[in-house]
Amino acid sequence: MLLRVLGTAAGGGLPQWNCACPGCTGARRHPSRRRLHDGLAFHGADPDAWFLANATPDVAEQLEGQPALRPGAGKERTPVIRVVLTDAELDHTLGLLRLREAARIEVWCTRPVHEALTVRLPLTDILSPYTTLTWHDLPLTGAGRPATVAGLEVSALPLSDKRPRYAAGEPSHPAWSTALKVHDPGTGTRALYAPALAAWSDPLDDEIAGADCVLLDGTFLDEDEPRRTGVSRRTASGMGHLPVEGSGGTAERLHRTGAQVFYTHLNNTNPLADPGDPAHERLAGLGLRAAEENMVVQL
Repeated sequence: MLLRVLGTAAGGGLPQWNCACPGCTGARRHPSRRRLHDGLAFHGADPDAWFLANATPDVAEQLEGQPALRPGAGKERTPVIRVVLTDAELDHTLGLLRLREAARIEVWCTRPVHEALTVRLPLTDILSPYTTLTWHDLPLTGAGRPATVAGLEVSALPLSDKRPRYAAGEPSHPAWSTALKVHDPGTGTRALYAPALAAWSDPLDDEIAGADCVLLDGTFLDEDEPRRTGVSRRTASGMGHLPVEGSGGTAERLHRTGAQVFYTHLNNTNPLADPGDPAHERLAGLGLRAAEENMVVQL
């Protein structure tokens, strides 16, 4: 199994168009610090078969920036795009509209996410004049056989009932926000992808213990970052993201695992957006690191 990191930023990217915080200002001054919206591409045994984990507003740029994801020699177009969604957030789904040139888009998601994207955001109706949009059920971990997508087995681990703002009135469901569990049946390797993590759970702990690679929510470095930087009056966990450092942070839990662990979905205010910030050394001391743009992980 091969993982391509297509982007590592939280909502708005880095720099964020309407922000002049130190992170955004630094990214404008140093283009190497720019980050696209968080997203991944997974390959199985067949290098030409792949799927996207989430479809971000930057998806066209992300695909064009990866030669292996472009149409192959003698192929004028990519005929089908496969997308597996972790949730229904705009930053993870707006890219479906940018993929309308595909002959077919196949999407795997949980039931509440499907309802949000076909009722609150009527994507099927919007895209039907352009392409064929096919929806598939994404099974929950332990509740049936995983879905087979591009030769890999994929299921969703429920994380929270955090709904996107546009669907705030929808019923509660534990699979509004999920982690993707990806298993390569050929090699036995496993990856876990959780770009939004509101609370730690025993099932999550178990899945991380059995994973070879973990890409986890690194939105905020510490609990008070949103309030300190003026992003929100709430704390990190109050905004639905466990902080990386501090009491109750994820770093103190993750350094015990034997998996490769990378933080992704970094907010523009996160000091980890600066490659020279001391936080990188602290994480390295725990065997952890922030994911990098266009990084490739071979499992």
